Amino acid sequence: MKRRVFLGYGAGVLSLPGAKGGPNERPTLGAVGVGGKGWADSLGASRHGEIVAFCDVDELGKNRKGGFIEAAKKWPRAKRYTDWREMLEKEKLDGVTVSTPDHMHAPVTMTALKLGISPYTQKPLTRTVHEARSLTLAAREAKVATQMGNQNHSGVNYKGLVDLVRTGLLGKIKRAYTWSNRPIWPQGHQRPNGSGKIPDGLHWDLWLGVAPERPFQEKIYHPFAWRGWYDFGAGALGDMGCHIIDPVVWALELGPARSVKHEGPRPMKETFPEWERIHYDFAGTKHTSGKNFQMIWYDGKKKPTAEEAGFPPKTKIPDNGVILVGEKASLITKHGSGHLPDFYVDGKKLTYPLEKPEGDDHYGQWVSAIRGEGTPTSNFDYSGPMTETVLLGTIACRFPGQDLRWDSANLKFSNSPEANTLIRQAYRKGWEIEGL
Repeated sequence: MKRRVFLGYGAGVLSLPGAKGGPNERPTLGAVGVGGKGWADSLGASRHGEIVAFCDVDELGKNRKGGFIEAAKKWPRAKRYTDWREMLEKEKLDGVTVSTPDHMHAPVTMTALKLGISPYTQKPLTRTVHEARSLTLAAREAKVATQMGNQNHSGVNYKGLVDLVRTGLLGKIKRAYTWSNRPIWPQGHQRPNGSGKIPDGLHWDLWLGVAPERPFQEKIYHPFAWRGWYDFGAGALGDMGCHIIDPVVWALELGPARSVKHEGPRPMKETFPEWERIHYDFAGTKHTSGKNFQMIWYDGKKKPTAEEAGFPPKTKIPDNGVILVGEKASLITKHGSGHLPDFYVDGKKLTYPLEKPEGDDHYGQWVSAIRGEGTPTSNFDYSGPMTETVLLGTIACRFPGQDLRWDSANLKFSNSPEANTLIRQAYRKGWEIEGL
């Protein structure tokens, strides 16, 4: 299963292993997951490359956009699989989109990296901190194009936020607020008793993958409610944090968090809490006002008030967004909107003071890099460590009120053996993955 190992130079452009020979060639792509978000990812990637194979564990794909049947119609010549391991072994792929529940992101992505295949992996990059670190290191060794699917990293609103910080118009940043209205799926509940009939076309054992075995229950896990379960998802923070925390880490050039603390209800045995407030502490940078920097994350319809941020009392706080409070001015930006940040000085809203940045095609960056052209902006060297930061909060929520001190270099909490048991978790017997 060894893939192309070639490092060449041409026209001053570095060609990565597996890079296509010229700018007009379309790389061969596979897709793991073609329903829901997987449909959007495979369509996005297909604008730039050729889908030659796809995989989905649900052959009927009811109640989701796209799916196995629609993918077969869209790409009739593509090979079809229900087991991603078989597809990656048999097909000659330059790249693969990974759009599965969170617990399968790392297994599929690591396997692709080991085969020299360039992965585009949905956010959060992984479900556990150990997986995030492992993929970061494996990607460096594989030397292939990588991209995490936090597409707003290439959008106008977050680029505008970064520009405002980097030009110094806000002054040094004193603190940050980040929030989401998620979850929009059930959390804070117990596992139901009994089992249900597995729907026709759903390969339940393949859906479980590396997760512990459990019986199927209708509308409890598949196709969408899995996000709230520890075994499969990363809760509201894992879902949205890699979008919304991203521009704060990016603009301020933050390193790993030094500590993390959860404020909110105790979670249930197997699911994330209904809401949470996560306090992150970082070392200050050249963009911050002190040696320490605090960022707060809110979810479950909790969010900061206008007064906290120093905005006029009637300032509308969107459902998902970012606030940066600076020494000279502050900004607020709505997640996923494409419009520029709102900019305030002394409580007065001003016109965005810079030239509007250009957005970019997140999928196009990745496919271009497969051909040896450029580097994706959310490559694993960036998105891996950022995912680690996000996922620290998914551990902290299980230890309410505890200030967990993080030792990034040694990948452990220095003051909680219990929390350390959640950094890495074993895979189901028979589903062990090399490198994880």
